[in-house]
Amino acid sequence: MPSIIHLKPGKDDSLRRFHPWIFSGAIHHIEGKPQEGDVVRVCTANGEFIAVGHWQIGTIAVRVLSFENENIDTSFFKQRLNAALNVRRSIGLADNPQNDTYRLVHGEGDNLPGLVIDIYGPTAVVQAHSVGMHVCRQQVAEALKDVMGDRLQNIFYKSETTLPFKADLGQENGFLLGGDANDVAMENGLRFHIDWLRGQKTGFFVDQRDNRSLLERYSRGRSVLNMFCYTGGFSVYAMRGGAKLVHSVDSSAKAVDLVNDNIRLNFPDDPRHEAFAEDAFRFLQQMQQDAYDLIILDPPAFAKHKDALRNALKGYTRLNARAFEKIRSGGILFTFSCSQAVNKDQFRMAVFTAAAQSGRSVRILHQLHQPADHPVNIYHPEGEYLKGLVLYVE
Repeated sequence: MPSIIHLKPGKDDSLRRFHPWIFSGAIHHIEGKPQEGDVVRVCTANGEFIAVGHWQIGTIAVRVLSFENENIDTSFFKQRLNAALNVRRSIGLADNPQNDTYRLVHGEGDNLPGLVIDIYGPTAVVQAHSVGMHVCRQQVAEALKDVMGDRLQNIFYKSETTLPFKADLGQENGFLLGGDANDVAMENGLRFHIDWLRGQKTGFFVDQRDNRSLLERYSRGRSVLNMFCYTGGFSVYAMRGGAKLVHSVDSSAKAVDLVNDNIRLNFPDDPRHEAFAEDAFRFLQQMQQDAYDLIILDPPAFAKHKDALRNALKGYTRLNARAFEKIRSGGILFTFSCSQAVNKDQFRMAVFTAAAQSGRSVRILHQLHQPADHPVNIYHPEGEYLKGLVLYVE
């Protein structure tokens, strides 16, 4: 029998607006003794059922799975995964011969809070961000195989670094289905090695696909610098776009090896590309003035929580100021923040401050965001995390 969470009077308002989080301060009392990851029922102060979700320890006490009084089982996950796949079909990502790389499930954006699933050809990489989704991983895998059919041969579970460390689950990454080591997937006709075993996120930054395509359109005849290159996605698109030269920089030597592998996979023996294992700030400081007229700044999250916000904004300002100082006149800067704790206005202010410090004339050409396979639940605006600007610098 699931435990029942009783809310304080007036604390059901956000749930009636379909927000999928219940904070610990909203809880009046609990019937039962739920363990972290258990499915719980939630009732208003009047005893009326209002939601079912996963119980967890922390500020967010319940992640809501449904506002209907239904069982959370394999059938439930199958229905939600079918709905997610239909969205990807409707936007032309699933069943596309030129693109077998996309996000199938984006947490709250697909009404499955705590769950991420990325598709790389015949392999799905599943990532749990809550103990509840970790507990349900076998049900998710069964439903996923059922929904995807024969196109799916492997399911790799990669949650070592995303589960709450206090839960002490001792989780190890590994295959829930299959075990094929073929790690090459296709995005918009380009091929990439996907390091789902040891790589960041699920092995590739799927969320920059549309922005990489935009960069390709601006690359012809330009000298391109891709900072924080990781797998080199922007670098590969710049090469196809006709860049004169492309330099990729990352502090990780393993990332530099991976970007070189991806360049060779698509442009073997092409002399236009060179990669450097170097600290980003040091590279920007020491690089030659006017060496590049297209620069990409796509750093890792500077702020993973609100407490780090002030230092993060300083970091974004400092980083962009260096790029403004060094970029050639008439150059284009693609600059991003993937920090959920930093909102669009704060990021834009940091970039504005950097531009003012440099004294350059700057125009905004595009305001960028996450793609359609990373949908934002309209009742959960916190799901909007990727911010970007494309700037013309005189």
